[in-house]
Amino acid sequence: MARAKGIYKRGKVYWIAYAGLDGKVVRESSKSDKFKDAETLLVKRRQDINDGKMPEIKRIGNHAFKDLVTEYLKWAERQRSFGQKELVINQLKERFGNMPLRRFDTRLVESYQSERLQGGKKRLKSEEVVANKPATINRHIATLKHMFTKAVEWDMVEEETLKRVRRVKMLEENNRRLRYLSKDECHALINACDEHLKPIVVMAMNTGMRKGEILSLKWDNVDLQHGFILLDHTKNGERREIPINGTLKATLEELYKGTENRPRRIDVPYVFYRVVYDDPAEKTKSTGKAFVRIQRSFMSACRRAKIHDFHFHDLRHTFASHLVMAGIDLTTVKELLGHKTLSMTLRYAHLAPAHKVKAVDILDQTLTTSPTSQLLHKKEGAANG
Repeated sequence: MARAKGIYKRGKVYWIAYAGLDGKVVRESSKSDKFKDAETLLVKRRQDINDGKMPEIKRIGNHAFKDLVTEYLKWAERQRSFGQKELVINQLKERFGNMPLRRFDTRLVESYQSERLQGGKKRLKSEEVVANKPATINRHIATLKHMFTKAVEWDMVEEETLKRVRRVKMLEENNRRLRYLSKDECHALINACDEHLKPIVVMAMNTGMRKGEILSLKWDNVDLQHGFILLDHTKNGERREIPINGTLKATLEELYKGTENRPRRIDVPYVFYRVVYDDPAEKTKSTGKAFVRIQRSFMSACRRAKIHDFHFHDLRHTFASHLVMAGIDLTTVKELLGHKTLSMTLRYAHLAPAHKVKAVDILDQTLTTSPTSQLLHKKEGAANG
């Protein structure tokens, strides 16, 4: 559909551009995601100019980055994995809090990239100050860029600032790093887990589910009778059905029935939850809330199990790697992981050297052994001779 000249989009909001009385181009937000509203406003502005009236336009104030953080956090609450995104936003706030949005440019953001690559020239208060891997830094930059996109939509900064921030290029990532546990390491990690963490790790190892999917899982999505977990809200937006194996079923059944030390809370919909007391001292009234962060307890378990350079997400790699090494085809692994394309699953193909050796051994036997028809032909020739 043809668009009227002078109307364009920034994110989901339509903007208009027209020549003022002095001939300079004026850009103004329609504050609407409907094209018709922008068209109506543009007609009105042009008519005012023709009548010799300069439209009074609301000027953008000089907002600080912390002001944008406040508004963005309100908006981001509706997003999946809000907890992880909130950590990134708060780290950005510690670094840029009082800085005016108009001061952001390509050089400033690239300096921030360099700081994190070098281990952080400026020490932040956060525990995760040294987040130096390119993939982690890229998540920060992607969040920052989106924050400025929303800032433009919300009339907190001019589009020129957004353009300068967007010029920053993402760092090259080493996506081939795949850390997975051996069978012995799997058992060691499970045995080293605290009571609340152990079933979470068991589920991750036996389903390949993402941390956010596990921590937000509700009993309504678990069908123990038919043996599957149904995920409605996944990262790629598609529903995913995950089968429950024997190990996981035993774990879930124990959680569902409850134990003497931790009886099941019928009023709590989550499979995994933490108990929050209104009065911690008295411990009289409590609320069961879903876990948001388990990083500290997970890293403690890894230390006790003497497992190094390992993150919770690597349990997903462990699940996929052992499937591939057991001879499961990549298409099935792709469906279990919930990947949209097979190319995402191919990263696990090289983790099955024993399986590949077996494959070429079969080929070797095929090529070096005479086919049955040839053997029969030789036997018949010998008999006739």
